[in-house]
Amino acid sequence: MSRAGWALAGAAVTAVAGCAFVVPIAVSAGSLFGEAREGVKPVACGQEAAVTLVGRQTVKIPDRSAAQVRHATTIIRVGQQMKVPPRGWVIAVATAIQESQLTNLGHLGERNDHDSQGLFQQRPSQGWGTVAQIRDPRYASRSFYTRLVKVRGWQSLPLTVAAQKVQRSAFPDAYAKHEGAASRLVDEVSGGAAKVAVTATTAGRCAADDEVTAGGWVRPVPGGVVSAFRTGARPDHQGVDLAAGKRTKIRAVAAGTVVHVECDTDDTSPYSCDRDGSPSTPGCGWYLDMRHADRVVTRYCHMIVRPLVKEGDRVTAGQQIGWSGTSGNSSGPHLHFEVHLRGDRSSASAVDPVKFMRDRGAPLGGGKA
Repeated sequence: MSRAGWALAGAAVTAVAGCAFVVPIAVSAGSLFGEAREGVKPVACGQEAAVTLVGRQTVKIPDRSAAQVRHATTIIRVGQQMKVPPRGWVIAVATAIQESQLTNLGHLGERNDHDSQGLFQQRPSQGWGTVAQIRDPRYASRSFYTRLVKVRGWQSLPLTVAAQKVQRSAFPDAYAKHEGAASRLVDEVSGGAAKVAVTATTAGRCAADDEVTAGGWVRPVPGGVVSAFRTGARPDHQGVDLAAGKRTKIRAVAAGTVVHVECDTDDTSPYSCDRDGSPSTPGCGWYLDMRHADRVVTRYCHMIVRPLVKEGDRVTAGQQIGWSGTSGNSSGPHLHFEVHLRGDRSSASAVDPVKFMRDRGAPLGGGKA
């Protein structure tokens, strides 16, 4: 990994608005500067994504240069040609963001990490190929995918684990923080491929309610929103309530680490979190907080019994972490679900889970992605 790659800051990428939508796949270089788009091609999550790259034509994406998008498109196109499932495209793009910020780096002299070069900072001395080969984005992408698909169970592994098994970086946990940006890039370029199921072999239908997406996200429960985030009637409601009968399976929305498990109540006898709560009972009941890539924290409240995981456990996307219930401040069975940013578990960092999950291709309650 290049030292310059470590220092480059990540860039936010605008998420696509829906699973069935029209997205530009190839536009003229002139359209990158506000001219009329050409070659706009309709591609939906339910279709095979036809990624094309003609000369310097790319999709215009805010906060990414034309060269960065062009390199991401090449990575995705090579994956498609090699029949690598869309989950592999996300892993490859996230890896290239971490290693080079999607910049085809040459030798950086004293700033170089050994002889690392190219989009993936591959090393000639480690058998990746000649300097000329690894500086060829197509060759570098093929080399990455060739090694990735040999990793046992790579599609179900957390992104950072799968990437590390290929790259063997000195910073093995660094890849995870780019999963969101990589998913959005794949969506923009391919027309929604990051929204298919993680087990999909092609860019086909969107993931079902209980399926993890190629982008690494899944809905915590299938039910819809019954109480929204910070409404006029409930301005201090820091999450959303999702319909879920007693003992509905609750899934981790993404890979992460459990950072807090608690029975949240006033401990007044004979009340405990193993009993139904009420509107007059304080607290979240049985709940847990989980930290994900990019310092995102999710919270799951009102479980019927102690969560199935404990503090320090590393959890995969879609893994069951508990059963829904009505412990704590609750008028009936449901899941209270929160999303916090910047690693902050307080109310100051809470954001609307509906928009957050929609942007990640796993809309709550089966809504539009």
